[in-house]
Amino acid sequence: MQARMVAMEEGKDQASAIRTSISRTLPLRLLLFCLLFGVLAIGLSIICMYSLRFFIFQKTVAPSTFRPWFEEVHTIERWIRPPTNLWHSINDNELLWRASFVPKIKQYPFLRVPKIAFMFLTKGPLPLAPLWDRFFKGNERHCSIYVHALPSYISGYPQSSAFHRRQIPSQMVEWGKMSMCEAERRLLANALLDISNEWFILLSESCIPLYNFSVIYHYISRSNHSFMESYDDPGPYGRGRYDSRMEPEVTLGQWRKGSQWFEVNRMLAINIIEDNKYYPKFKEFCQPACYVDEHYFTTMLTIQVPHLLANRTLTWTDWSRGGAHPATFGKDDMTEAFFQKIFEGQACLYNGEPTSLCFLFARKFAPNALDPLLELAPKVFGF
Repeated sequence: MQARMVAMEEGKDQASAIRTSISRTLPLRLLLFCLLFGVLAIGLSIICMYSLRFFIFQKTVAPSTFRPWFEEVHTIERWIRPPTNLWHSINDNELLWRASFVPKIKQYPFLRVPKIAFMFLTKGPLPLAPLWDRFFKGNERHCSIYVHALPSYISGYPQSSAFHRRQIPSQMVEWGKMSMCEAERRLLANALLDISNEWFILLSESCIPLYNFSVIYHYISRSNHSFMESYDDPGPYGRGRYDSRMEPEVTLGQWRKGSQWFEVNRMLAINIIEDNKYYPKFKEFCQPACYVDEHYFTTMLTIQVPHLLANRTLTWTDWSRGGAHPATFGKDDMTEAFFQKIFEGQACLYNGEPTSLCFLFARKFAPNALDPLLELAPKVFGF
């Protein structure tokens, strides 16, 4: 009996030990499971949080509108190749900033052929484009063409034309207001993006070349000066337009007047587009009847670099009839005698020496003058 009781007690102790062992093992496994679940939950929470922040950032932050005009190329071509497409979506501030880049090393590590940028400031079409196409033909390596027309105008020049796809993004332009100078700065900035452009000529849709390309290239490329007309006009249409509130940036003695149609070299073109000292003064205090396109650039450059200016324009214009606009010439005026009068009687300085070759371009010519101009061009202009 006693032996049976001892056996029963031992059995109870073994069962109790087993139950104790099981009870201790179960909480430990449960704890490990809960810990593992907690770590996974925290990890998933962190991943979700950063994913949410990423997608919200993508939606709320607008991407930059600044895009390169070229495909990524890991050679010097990336920096020297001109834009193949002049149409872009960057704004004026971005454009002027990009165009103001200047290499500090003056020697180019590649064969650079200096070009003339012909910049046409127009309202719409270029009625004299066939004449200019003949002028440019065969000289594409030494020139670039840029057209600033009204934003609503869509050009349709054939692929064979020098003006095909040469229109730049534009803004509205009002005659005699700062928007005119802004358009000119826009043309300069777009042309400066081509590192090979060394000289910049501003022209209108009514301008024509008076000589062939070789003569004009030789004349401009060998000049020691840029052709920005600048003179002190003491009358009501000169000093009479000055506003004393432009001081101290511009004094009455520094005030200048000149033709809108200019030629400048690359250094002066950068001076014009990077200016933020004179621009606010002219925009605020030179408004009609102060015509800012006749005063802004010429006054600024005369203050900054007077020794680099020829103080004359290369574009012939007839103001003899009086009025706010120069004379316009049509088909009945197109004779050899007419152009002979333009060529004769000229006198100016070129690189400090007297010369009779003073004008390379002329204006204003009506659209109906095109056919007789094409007939006269080989004999009179040499192209």
